[in-house]
Amino acid sequence: MKLVHQTKLFTILLVLLLLVSGCANDANTTNQSAEASERSKSQSKQGGELTYALATSPDTLDPHRAGLAVAGRVFRNIFDNLVFQAKDNTIQPWLATEWTVSDDGKSYTFKLRKDVKFQDGTPFNAEAVKYSYDRIIDPKSKSGNAPGLLQPYVSSEVIDDYTIKINLATPSAAFLSNLSQNQLGIVSPTAAKRYGDQFGKHPVGTGPFKFVSWSEDADIHLVKNSDYNWGPPNVENKGKPNLNKLTFKIVPEEATRIGSIQSGQVLAAETVPPQNIASLKNDPKTQLLKVNTIGLPYTLFFNQRKAPWTDVKVRQAVQLAVDVDSIVKTLYLGTYHRAWSPLTPGIFGYDPSLEGSTKANIKKANQILDELGYKKGSDGIRVKDGKPFTLNYVDGSPNREKRNDIAVIIQQQLKKVGIKVEINITKDIATVIYKNADYDLYGNSQVNSDPNALRAIYHSRTPEEEAVFKGLTGASNPELDKLLEQGTIEANSGKREEIYKKAQQIIIKDAWIIPIYVFPYTVAASKTVKGLSFDSLGYPVFNDVRIDQ
Repeated sequence: MKLVHQTKLFTILLVLLLLVSGCANDANTTNQSAEASERSKSQSKQGGELTYALATSPDTLDPHRAGLAVAGRVFRNIFDNLVFQAKDNTIQPWLATEWTVSDDGKSYTFKLRKDVKFQDGTPFNAEAVKYSYDRIIDPKSKSGNAPGLLQPYVSSEVIDDYTIKINLATPSAAFLSNLSQNQLGIVSPTAAKRYGDQFGKHPVGTGPFKFVSWSEDADIHLVKNSDYNWGPPNVENKGKPNLNKLTFKIVPEEATRIGSIQSGQVLAAETVPPQNIASLKNDPKTQLLKVNTIGLPYTLFFNQRKAPWTDVKVRQAVQLAVDVDSIVKTLYLGTYHRAWSPLTPGIFGYDPSLEGSTKANIKKANQILDELGYKKGSDGIRVKDGKPFTLNYVDGSPNREKRNDIAVIIQQQLKKVGIKVEINITKDIATVIYKNADYDLYGNSQVNSDPNALRAIYHSRTPEEEAVFKGLTGASNPELDKLLEQGTIEANSGKREEIYKKAQQIIIKDAWIIPIYVFPYTVAASKTVKGLSFDSLGYPVFNDVRIDQ
């Protein structure tokens, strides 16, 4: 019995020894495989150049002056922010390491990183933060969307080199979220003072890439910031980029842009046209990356500064005459979703009850216009007080996301109710829309992280504000103003959500706008491109990108 027991014991020990040996061999094999994989990865990830085709040209690379989302896709790589907003809407440290909020919610005190410097070698500190935010609200800066995001900012106090106190006029539930947006990036005071109005052509920040050059309507060249070591929470690589160069090529023509990705002239291209999505999905050399942007959908705004657009019934008649479903299906082939609200799905406070609430009704639109005294002439165009009913539809150039095509379809649709649409395409949107307000209908969208974005668009504007930068509606509604003001300061999320739902309902009911589509940001890239991702707003992030050889 003793011998049997010893034999069994020996057998068990032998099996265990073999198992341990096998595990060790497996572990060694796994380790060797991992090491080989890591060696391969390290060989592919360092260096190289990514060429990225943009559908339109940025208006500026000065984040504080920018008005176009495409500009943010470039300058997001040049500038960093105090804080970062994750996809779950939590606010996380970035250039600021921590912060406290006063009991009354009207001041924020930020502690800043001490190891950061601007790309011109000057130090990042509290003075730089103060300079950046004061610059945004200075009328001389001619800022774009940034002042609306920074509201209700009043002033900053430098406590010490790496501590800053920010004072607000009122509490703001959106303030931290807005600080994460790229238009509020921190600029180099030295460079901004040096270049003045030309800073947008010589941008300097603390970001992972440094600006080199910009050839108008051709390309923008950036190179890696070798000193970078403070990446945001959403990237694996917190240090200097893997890429040596990042080049943005401006390719407005859809066919040329897609052809350039298929031919290998560029490695990635944005805004893939709907008609190309199926073929690119089947291309073994290409990958499709897609993310829905959040904020304000592509929306047509009535200019309520002048008749007849001051009359809600006229606006409602046009709203009823425009068949948005037909437009979206015809142009985007099921790849875009129709918008129903001033906000996009996915953003806090979005009201899904508005979906399906408005439908095209030509008969009712004609009835309203008849009742208002607009009579059809022999040419089919309505006339009132001897004046033909014409609508000045302004759109930008080039034909971004087929927006010019939307204008043509609406021109055809409104002709059915006796409205003559004159389409005016311009490259100078800043002057025509935001300086002169010379339009009846104009379309725009905005990437944003918080429903407080509605306030900058739909709240009444003072004459002083209008003199600097015309609003998109030119309208005023005291009830809506009050809701938007409450939404800014309301700390209770449930109450805040209801406030924004009421605001959306007023805007749609009173026909201030015609929402058209929610933009899915779609990128075609070579399969050699690894690590390309997107932030919570849909902007591409290049910190982790590497090119497989």
